[in-house]
Amino acid sequence: MRTPIIAGNWKMHKTAAEAVLLAREIREAVINIDKVETVLCPPFTALGAVEGAIADSNIGLGAQNLYWEEQGAYTGEVSPLMLAGLCDYVIIGHSERRQYFGETDETVNKKIKAALAHDLKPIVCVGENLAQNEAGETNSFVGSQIKGAFAGLSADDASKIVVAYEPIWAIGTGRTAEPEGANEIIATSIRGTLTELYSDELAQKIRVQYGGSVKPSNVESFMAQPDIDGALVGGASLKSDSFVALVKGAL
Repeated sequence: MRTPIIAGNWKMHKTAAEAVLLAREIREAVINIDKVETVLCPPFTALGAVEGAIADSNIGLGAQNLYWEEQGAYTGEVSPLMLAGLCDYVIIGHSERRQYFGETDETVNKKIKAALAHDLKPIVCVGENLAQNEAGETNSFVGSQIKGAFAGLSADDASKIVVAYEPIWAIGTGRTAEPEGANEIIATSIRGTLTELYSDELAQKIRVQYGGSVKPSNVESFMAQPDIDGALVGGASLKSDSFVALVKGAL
């Protein structure tokens, strides 16, 4: 059995003070929920503050990115050494990072290895754009992203990763993939590729989230799918009532 995981990606929202208020509201509402793993991913500037707000709770903390070097002349970057001991998770390869900041499968792979070396659990994002989707290229493209992300990783390291399937055309647009269609892509392109790389046993152990305009009104339909183990949530994670509803929808 794979434990469902609902992660809130706050992106470039919330000051430290605002983040603490939101984290406290969420903590109070999910304190007795232990069958769903809840993760909050605030901006770097609020990580320490949110860590304090969720201390001694069942909520995990995640960063939104990291650089693969431990230290050096990399102005503006945050290293895995800085996050180790502070976070549980780190989002890697989000489509916005790929689109706006030039991340590639190669740099995603470097970041995954750096995260794992410091006991950070990667949430690795994959997904196709609208043109690729309409051209029938989804399976081959997502499969290639999985191969690039997992290149050179042992089965033991691979088992520590969470994958988030986020069709780019559904992120922040209000459009969502059909639950059955998303499940098929996850089963074929993600778990199928992981089976090629490792084994079916390992592919079935790895948790795969869906992301892309997930909200309380549709989360249960996604969670009903056998290969979807949770959600990586953007906009709906910025208010406690909607995010808590997502967590409860994953029960």
